Amino acid sequence: MDKIKVLIADDHAVVREGTRQILEQEPDIQVLGEAADGDEAVRLASATQPDVVIMDVSMPKVDGISATKQIKTQHPKIAVLVLSAYDDDQFVFSLLEAGAAGYLLKSVRGQELVQAIRAVHAGESVLHPAVARKVLNHFVPATGKSPRQRPAEVLSERELDVLRLASQGLSNQDIADKLCLSLRTVQAHFSHIFNKLQVSSRTEAVVRALKEGWVTLDDVP
Repeated sequence: MDKIKVLIADDHAVVREGTRQILEQEPDIQVLGEAADGDEAVRLASATQPDVVIMDVSMPKVDGISATKQIKTQHPKIAVLVLSAYDDDQFVFSLLEAGAAGYLLKSVRGQELVQAIRAVHAGESVLHPAVARKVLNHFVPATGKSPRQRPAEVLSERELDVLRLASQGLSNQDIADKLCLSLRTVQAHFSHIFNKLQVSSRTEAVVRALKEGWVTLDDVP
């Protein structure tokens, strides 16, 4: 079984060590290294090519927002999972704009972090409940503003159905059940959506759809 390769970026040694201890107990996760600042995170991401980077927000030299932007620009397929002590709007929105696949608060339990790593590696969306609704409200365009591109010019009707359900936080299996499709078919739809939108995670895809006006708050419970 291929292991999920992870890089931990946090300026607190005790957080890095604790996170590493949790992850190293999982048979499907391998920790490649640790970075104490954003600059080191960018360099190690290039050198080790992890599947997932666990990124803190507030770090010396280069902060988590800039580090995320650099990593996603240089290596679009690396998923960045933010693990932060803050749910301030400016951090949340800036990190998702930079391409983060998920945003968790440091209050989560170890097993929730493990599940989130598996989820973002599979291209699924991971947003802490405290930040999810903020994100939806922030990225929805002003009322009456027409989409920059009509969705039909970019995605098929079925792909839009899948993306609307993804914006509700449904898992791939739940989406498959709702649309009477196989799990493999839903995964294939997401693969096509990611390729068409030039993104690598459901979070990035949903943010793009919200900004374009293809998904509205009426689609979201």
